[in-house]
Amino acid sequence: MTDDKSKSGGQDRTRISLEQDYEVRDWSQKFGVSEDTLRAAVAKVGNVANDVQRELRGS
Repeated sequence: MTDDKSKSGGQDRTRISLEQDYEVRDWSQKFGVSEDTLRAAVAKVGNVANDVQRELRGS
């Protein structure tokens, strides 16, 4: 079975994959930030979505 990239909300929504354009787009929209800001936050705290969200909120 192939991975349908048009459908978001995949198996592991606790981690952010910067290697998939659609994930970068979806997470950026979810957090209300630019793709560059998302990438910088992931570089700083890792790819766990909750950690990135805390970083983006400044908590």
